[in-house]
Amino acid sequence: MTQKQTTQTIYALPLVLLSIPLVGNLFSKEVNWSGSDFLIAGVLLFTTAFLINLVRNRIKKQGQKVLIVIFILLALALIWLELAVGIFGSPFAGS
Repeated sequence: MTQKQTTQTIYALPLVLLSIPLVGNLFSKEVNWSGSDFLIAGVLLFTTAFLINLVRNRIKKQGQKVLIVIFILLALALIWLELAVGIFGSPFAGS
């Protein structure tokens, strides 16, 4: 896979992930995302994709790349969990 194809894949993944709740919104009453939900999710996912692509292009050592990408994905997961269920009880979660 060329570098251009990999970059396109990295930025296409957030679109694919955002299409899942979009389809759920269209066909089910159980999924109820508002425009702001899609905006926040899009910002989180595209920022994550941007940071991973930046690390992929700028960091030379494979071990460092892996550790930094794991840290980025862990940060995404913690922020997403906080916004979804408020595991830390911060004002972001509405607590």
